Amino acid sequence: MNDELMIDVRDLHHAYALGAVVEPVLHGLDLRVQRGEFVVIMGPSGCGKTTLLNVLGLMLSPTRAESVRIAGHETLTLSDAARTRLRRESLGFVFQRFNLLGTISVRENVALPLRIRRVPVDGEVAALMERVGLLECARKKPAQLSVGQQQRVAIARAVVARPALLLADEPTGNLDSANAGAVLDLLTDLHRRDGQTVVMITHNEHLTVNADRVLHMRDGCFVD
Repeated sequence: MNDELMIDVRDLHHAYALGAVVEPVLHGLDLRVQRGEFVVIMGPSGCGKTTLLNVLGLMLSPTRAESVRIAGHETLTLSDAARTRLRRESLGFVFQRFNLLGTISVRENVALPLRIRRVPVDGEVAALMERVGLLECARKKPAQLSVGQQQRVAIARAVVARPALLLADEPTGNLDSANAGAVLDLLTDLHRRDGQTVVMITHNEHLTVNADRVLHMRDGCFVD
């Protein structure tokens, strides 16, 4: 076991069953990500990027794998309750479609992970919202914000509990170039200042500029 690894995946396979048809998606992937590393995964639509991220985020159990170690835990042998606890305490997610709750305020959206963990929210949430430039929007509902602001709210919510690993699924896919650049700057800042381990999937070559490594996927495999 290597304590410097945040992610250690070996011989990962996954397939989806569509009725009587089994559709293989991931084919024996190996992936190792060091703690504090910023890794970007690129590839065409349908190559398996999001499926891989869902496995790493413990939202999907692989069809077969030798090992899927996340933050020092062998996740293949964890109970459902232990997987939920690890996901809640160690992982943060940024989605392309934001997944904000429209019925509560921006501040309440950001505070949600802390409330779930039953820890104080006031100082931590206010400081983070100021850092991402959203303090003046705290009382607004997500629908009152621009798409760029909504994505910043989603990132703030993902990192407010200081997860060991941040997973970002096409976080700039719905943004124009200016807002995409701002989101990349924010993720880079979190990585550099806080030592955040980041794994991001994207189609956008411009978003690879600050990555420590760029990996390319095709047809469920990593390619050189």
